[in-house]
Amino acid sequence: MELTIECSKRTPDQKPKALRRAGLMPAVLYGHNGADSVDLTLNTKEAETLVKKASINNTLINLSIPDLPWTGKALLREVQAHPWKKLVYHISFFSIAAQDSVEVVVPVHYVGIPYGVSQDGGVLDTVLNDLAIRCAPNAIPETLDVDVSALNVGDSLHISDLVLPPGVLAVAETNQLVASVLGRAKAESGDEPAAEAAPAVGVV
Repeated sequence: MELTIECSKRTPDQKPKALRRAGLMPAVLYGHNGADSVDLTLNTKEAETLVKKASINNTLINLSIPDLPWTGKALLREVQAHPWKKLVYHISFFSIAAQDSVEVVVPVHYVGIPYGVSQDGGVLDTVLNDLAIRCAPNAIPETLDVDVSALNVGDSLHISDLVLPPGVLAVAETNQLVASVLGRAKAESGDEPAAEAAPAVGVV
């Protein structure tokens, strides 16, 4: 999924509180010109809509800054919000146009019904819902499909077992558990340790 938004360059005399009163939100863009950054403003309602639709470090955003001028693809890198009012007050973008590779977080999509579930009554236990990866900016997958149909009861998948698209590398320990198929009795017990038996009371 790609989204589009337009920003304006922010001048030093434009204070954040005054901007918010005017219906604008402060923002910043990194990575478009080496280590330089540029302060921006964007419409608050458009920014709030963007935050609802986009995922941090995942969704590609077509960012336009007419008064620089600059147009390019960026990632939503950070969203700062009020701790309990949940009001967004600052967002950060990271340009990927000039990067050889970028680190993003991609949702994991489990495909198929494990053999151990359909035939032996087991339960699929999924550990990872998303995975951090590194790849070229133009090769970011929307999801990572993980086929679990061949798993039997007692089988496990680790990151090292995943078949990733060409040029995509996982940014995590390869022995990290992704999913497993548990026997029904074990799944229902929740792997909780059994309660210790009460000590015997001697007869006087």
